[in-house]
Amino acid sequence: MADAPITQDVVTIPRRLPEGGKVNLVGLTRDGLREALLAAGTPEKQGKMRVNQVWQWVYHWGVREFSAMTNLSKDYRALLAEHFVIELPEIVSKQVSADGTRKYLVRIAGGHEVEVVYIPETDRGTLCISSQVGCTLTCSFCHTGTQKLVRNLTAGEIVGQIMLARDDLGEWPKPGTGTGDEGPRLLSNIVLMGMGEPLYNFDNVRDAMKIAMDGEGIALSRRRITLSTSGVVPEIARCAEEIGCLMAVSFHATTDEVRNTLVPINKRWNIETLLGALREYPRLSNSERITFEYVMLKDVNDSDADARRLVKLISGIPAKINLIPFNEWPGAPYERSDWARIEAFADIVYKAGYASPIRTPRGEDIMAACGQLKSATERARKSRAQIASEAGLGGA
Repeated sequence: MADAPITQDVVTIPRRLPEGGKVNLVGLTRDGLREALLAAGTPEKQGKMRVNQVWQWVYHWGVREFSAMTNLSKDYRALLAEHFVIELPEIVSKQVSADGTRKYLVRIAGGHEVEVVYIPETDRGTLCISSQVGCTLTCSFCHTGTQKLVRNLTAGEIVGQIMLARDDLGEWPKPGTGTGDEGPRLLSNIVLMGMGEPLYNFDNVRDAMKIAMDGEGIALSRRRITLSTSGVVPEIARCAEEIGCLMAVSFHATTDEVRNTLVPINKRWNIETLLGALREYPRLSNSERITFEYVMLKDVNDSDADARRLVKLISGIPAKINLIPFNEWPGAPYERSDWARIEAFADIVYKAGYASPIRTPRGEDIMAACGQLKSATERARKSRAQIASEAGLGGA
């Protein structure tokens, strides 16, 4: 049986921007916003002030109409309205799980759709956002990975997912009611763990996260943002230097033989190469522990020997291990490990000195759990045999 390809398309497809027309301010960096405002006729000496004013209206107060920007003159508001728009991706549908998890189907330019998931917990609210339509990679246990890559998301489409979730949660402060820092935040954490491989869309992900971290706007700490990669080694150091957020790695196996099947990018950058890059990451970014994500697949990667190998491999890396019970999806070629097996695995990791939380599956009833995301327009059902064949697993 032929091996699964490493990626579906290494050269990812950028979003073709429309020519002419009004410019969307959402997704522009501060420098980009300044250039756009000057090009529209803002006097040079007012550039910095106008950037600060518009930025705060868009990202702190969540205002979408220039007419509501009351500290700007009517003439300047008219100039903005003539040249610019403030547009977010469109929520096509929202499902709410029995456990409170919300899954949004979001339409972006071109009619493509991605999924965004909000997970409320007692001490935090985490938003899982997407970076690509479909996915570049072909991880055999992941439903999203069975969907072909369509294109990269723009910075505006990425940060727009955060903004539309804040809309739905009613979390924008009202102008004139204080700083907006009162009380706990409903949306306190971001994880780049939705559809796509973030490090194959690096520039747009970086710009979107810089906007999210800006203290004058959405103002999320870099320690509240976690980027998950399957192991795009050349971009890992760059992520430390240019974003500096927390890092999670889709690890899932303790031998190259198994990881080649589960995470085919391992054929390009194997476990040893990946771990070498990760050993440098905490130092480079002054970050906290690396999170190793490990999906528990019955009789594939869940033995005591796997647990002992895992501990040995990550020795010396400040780390925690997130054990993820496999979330099944139609036609999946794997099964979830038995609960007793997961707990035995966790115990070995824990006794070796690593935090090893077992992630509680969330939103399974609405197909919002880890590895289940796949937009409805692309959800063409494949048979179990087809998926197993594409994953290089054989199968009947």
